[in-house]
Order: sequence, then structure tokens, then C-alpha cells
Amino acid sequence: MNSEISRNCSLASCGLNPIFIKGYRYELWCLARAAGIRYCVLYCDVRESQCRKWNEERREKGEAAYNDVIFEDLVRRFEKPDRRNRWDSPLFELWAHNDGVERSSIAIVDVVSYLTKKADSKSWDVKILQPTIATQNTRFSEANSLYEMDRATQEVINAIVEAQSQSIGGPLASISIGQGLPNIDISRSVGLPELRRLRRTFIKLTGQTSLSGRPPPSDSSSAKRMFVDYLNRELGTIA
Repeated sequence: MNSEISRNCSLASCGLNPIFIKGYRYELWCLARAAGIRYCVLYCDVRESQCRKWNEERREKGEAAYNDVIFEDLVRRFEKPDRRNRWDSPLFELWAHNDGVERSSIAIVDVVSYLTKKADSKSWDVKILQPTIATQNTRFSEANSLYEMDRATQEVINAIVEAQSQSIGGPLASISIGQGLPNIDISRSVGLPELRRLRRTFIKLTGQTSLSGRPPPSDSSSAKRMFVDYLNRELGTIA
């Protein structure tokens, strides 16, 4: 679901299962905060007796309905939203058994207004969640991006070590990494400890840059190109 949440869309998650569990509402709140968007909870407050009546009526009509065991389990596990919780606030309540459920219902109108009204620095009644470093959804933190970065930089290191071992101490004009990629130009022998240090620094710098908004390499070739450019700069040469 997190890939569907962004500032360019509105996402409504509804239904009994699993929204009725506060832990799931907290997870949604965290996703909203990571995306830096507005968030609210619309609670349809209905008496248990009314829910039983509706469920029984659906069963009599042959429509989809809960059996008695599941219904009792849902009632037992239900956790009512509490506006004192961050993940349940702001909380809009709709009393369907009294007011019905219509587009013009006050709670529904208030929710639509809250989610769509223009907000600026003077707005006090609209809260846009702000992401933190711990919740920012950066591609670099995803497992596939980490894997590509780690694998690509290690392949470059291996190519340098192999080329230097074959030169037997002789001069190296350049080292080819692959078709379409720049060569590594080094005028001196570079030991494995130094190469590992440069690799660690490059990965760290790339991660820090991704937090400021610039996307990290999304594939192996792009990662290799960036790493080669970095090595050529650090080793004092121009590719």
C-alpha cells in the first residue's frame, strides 16, 4: 500500500478488517507521515444492536453476511478510535443509526473539506504530517536499491584488483568496466584497503544525498557509472 500513497492522490482505506484494529490505523498514520500528507479518521459510530440487525437482514436476503461466530469475534476485537491518539486524530464521527449515511452528512462534508481545502502558513485547522528521517520513504533504503549499489560497487573494485594483478606492477593506462561505461584511469597502484575505504565513503555519501531528494542509482549500470566518476575524481584523474 505504501507505493500508492503520495501527495498527488487521495487514499481511502475503509471496512471492518483490519481497520478496526488500532495497530493498523497506526501503520497507516506512519505511512501518511512518511509521505507528508494529510490524514484523518472517519468513524461510523453504530450501536452493536443495530449492527446485529443489519447483519441479520442481509442474511435473510441471501446477501453476504457474517456468521454468528465471526460477528461475535469482530465485536470482541473492535478497538474504537480515540481522538487522544495521534493515529486517530483528527477524528470525525458519523452516527449512522441516527443521521443515516448521505453525501450531505455533516461528518462526510467535514472530512472532504479537511482533506481538500487549501492550507498555508496561516491555517490552524488543517494539519499536514511532516516526515522524519526515520519515516522517509527513500528508494535507497529499499532492499533492491541497497543490493544493486552493493553489487555494482563491488564489481568495480574486483575489476580494478584483477587488472592490477595482471599488470604485475607495470603502468595501467585505464581499466575498462564494461560497454557504455567510462574507464577508470589510474597512474599508480591502489591497494585493496584504500579501495574499500573509497567504496564505503561513496555508499555513505550516496545515501545522504538521497535523503535530500536526489534519487539514488536505480540500476547496476547507473551505480557503476557514478562510482567510476567518483573514483576518478578521488584518485586525481579525469576520465
